[in-house]
Amino acid sequence: MIRVLFNDGWQVRPKVNPFAEMGGHSVPFQPVTVPHDAMIGQERAEPGGDAATVNGAGAYFPGGTFEYRKTFLVPEEHRGKRVVLEFEGVYRDATVYINGDYAGQRPFGYAQFLIYADRFLRFGEDNEIRVEARSHRDSRWYTGAGIYRDTWMLVGGLVRISPDGVHVTTPDIERELAVVEVATRVENDSIAIRTVDVRTEIRDGAGTVVASDSSKITVLPGEPALCRQRLYVDDPALWSPDSPALYVCGVKLMDDDGDVDAGTARFGIRSLHLDPRRGLRINGETVKLRGACVHHDNGVLGAATFARAEERRVEILKDAGFNAIRMSHNPMSKAMLDACDRLGMLVVDEAFDMWTSGKSEFDYSLSFPEWWERDIEAMVAKDFNHPSVILYSIGNEIPETGSAVGAAQGRALAEKVRSLDRTRYVTNAINGMLAVLADLSTMRKAAGETAEDGTGINTLMADPGEMMNAISSSELVSRRTAESFALLDVAGINYAESRYALDKDLFPNRIILGTETFPTRVDGNWRLVKQYGHVIGDFTWTGWDYLGEVGIGRPQYLTPDTPRPAFVAPYPYLLAGCGDIDITGHRRPASHYREIVFGRRTEPYLAVRRPQHHGETVASAPWAWSDTISSWTWPGFENEPITVEVYSDAEEVELFLNGRSLGRRPVGEDHRFRTAFDTLHEPGELLAIAYRSGTESGRSGLRSVTGPVKLHADADRPVITAAGGDLAFVTLTLTDETGTVHTAADRLVSVEVTGDGTLAGFGSADPSTEERFDAKERHTYQGRVLAVIRPTGTGEIRLSAVAPGCEPVEVTVTVEQAVVQQRAPVMKATS
Repeated sequence: MIRVLFNDGWQVRPKVNPFAEMGGHSVPFQPVTVPHDAMIGQERAEPGGDAATVNGAGAYFPGGTFEYRKTFLVPEEHRGKRVVLEFEGVYRDATVYINGDYAGQRPFGYAQFLIYADRFLRFGEDNEIRVEARSHRDSRWYTGAGIYRDTWMLVGGLVRISPDGVHVTTPDIERELAVVEVATRVENDSIAIRTVDVRTEIRDGAGTVVASDSSKITVLPGEPALCRQRLYVDDPALWSPDSPALYVCGVKLMDDDGDVDAGTARFGIRSLHLDPRRGLRINGETVKLRGACVHHDNGVLGAATFARAEERRVEILKDAGFNAIRMSHNPMSKAMLDACDRLGMLVVDEAFDMWTSGKSEFDYSLSFPEWWERDIEAMVAKDFNHPSVILYSIGNEIPETGSAVGAAQGRALAEKVRSLDRTRYVTNAINGMLAVLADLSTMRKAAGETAEDGTGINTLMADPGEMMNAISSSELVSRRTAESFALLDVAGINYAESRYALDKDLFPNRIILGTETFPTRVDGNWRLVKQYGHVIGDFTWTGWDYLGEVGIGRPQYLTPDTPRPAFVAPYPYLLAGCGDIDITGHRRPASHYREIVFGRRTEPYLAVRRPQHHGETVASAPWAWSDTISSWTWPGFENEPITVEVYSDAEEVELFLNGRSLGRRPVGEDHRFRTAFDTLHEPGELLAIAYRSGTESGRSGLRSVTGPVKLHADADRPVITAAGGDLAFVTLTLTDETGTVHTAADRLVSVEVTGDGTLAGFGSADPSTEERFDAKERHTYQGRVLAVIRPTGTGEIRLSAVAPGCEPVEVTVTVEQAVVQQRAPVMKATS
């Protein structure tokens, strides 16, 4: 089928009650290009009064119902053909109308779905499509709303390859030869029996044909048929995280009159093996998963899923030392999957955050019983040809996993996945504490609470991490979750590393993945991952900061009013405030610490605690890192006490301030890869030198800014393309003459975009702000702010920026024409 982007020409508005509209209450439509997030432009509000529907889970954005419409011409030559509209994601409860008639719906906001449109169309005329989307207190994090992923129009003949109809597997791989099995699903909507030739070619990364085959297939009317072909690739280039080699499989249908249809599928040749002694092996080599949990929003863009934004996130995460992403807690976008394939990032793709037990008032649990099978089918169809995908997760922290009925539901989900794809493994991210939450009295006993000593849950609440570990390693949890774990290939465990050693003896055949862990425990967790063959990796919460679930990672300090950490931060908090990388793509101290723990950085790293809280007792939630930034610029705190953290895998580290030694301290794995020095702040230069066996093994430093503040603009790439979801990311920083970022001189930055582009989003990593992402003015945060530009045509884009006390700056990005890189499968010809 011919596949064309359907992203242009849309309009959107908040949906109006038709009776109210008849009475004169009308809201105009606004033009938009999808992907589009209808929620990110809404006014946030403090809860209470008229804003009773907002909450911290959704970053205090209001929900609503949004109506999209688009007028499009359907040429007369499409009459008699099949016209299909593909939506990669509409959040949520999408309902589609064509020319006023109901055409289909999809409750789940993360599933791709098809609308078979030809029966509703008027050929040779303009047609109108309307899409309604609803979002209201239905998630534990910011979801966005509307048509937030790409849309496509597919046009094909009566005999054609099905959408997502080319499946490629590599069942046998040797050094000299790989077997590639291609299964092509062919449909026949005519009234005649049709026999066509199926000609298949495999091309390597250079475009050279390396294998081919031809076969006939007879397709009865109304009965799709499957053509299986085995092809053989000599000296295959194997796909792996370190060498992500890709091939393209092209399939063409032909009859006596010529081409009938064609499609392509990108794939990689790689093998997966799993056992409790050698763990996960890719192409025969054991791989430990250095994982990041990631939500789906794109920071200043909201939930809008642009291909370049997804690719940039994968690039930054991989540069930070991660080799795997767990999409939390929903199926990953096609654009991110494509990026993971190209860049060598492994994927755990997750289906659901809830089954039948709701976590929010109006969430997907209301639709799960009727829709889960179709949504599993959509996820697997999307993922099937992507070599980056190694695990399907059927859920996250599902309370039902502690019951027999819940285990039966989990088995149905797992077997449904296996019926669709036997080449990958199945997991479920189980939280043992939530699995037994209903039995409070038994849970208290499991945690050690007694009436006599008053310990247990109340005491453990001071450290939620210890509480989760204590409960999750109890006999109660072992017993209640045994079946839910047994039905999986890999036991996904959230916040319960205490089970790693325990389960080696209790369940010797159990293979474990730390599907969600606290960032402050990565050193101990990674030691366990390296120690035990049955533990295949660790996924931190979280790799990238996100909108909503506000303030779970914010620094908190003990006060009479705050005897223990509060989970939700008050308005105007916007971000979770946790994550190795902030929403603009800047790496935080936790990211560099993790890189050292992973053994991928030899230089020490310096992070400085905010001096205004020196001496206070930390009372943060376990998702929070220390209250540090990598800066030695603290005006107003001269000669005040300050603490410097140093991270290193060396044996010792020595810290110098303006050439004076502040001492040498042990560091490295036995000391949790970190140490701290207390001193008085003195502007100048900090220098840390690491030593192994008395010999210097690395050094790094920080220096205070000097002189006037300068505004600096830097685009991530000088040239972008006008198609395919490309964007330019321009980082604006406040620096001194030497380029040192001024983290303590934040000011308002104003931007103007001219030429062949438009401002798609503008914002900082400030976790608590009332500023908007669709404004042209934003304050920097710790000296940084990010502008994102979307091209509108070929030519040049100019971004100019001004800030008080700084010279104006300008950056130019060239936009080149490019052939749309259509995602596989791509159908190239029809009849």
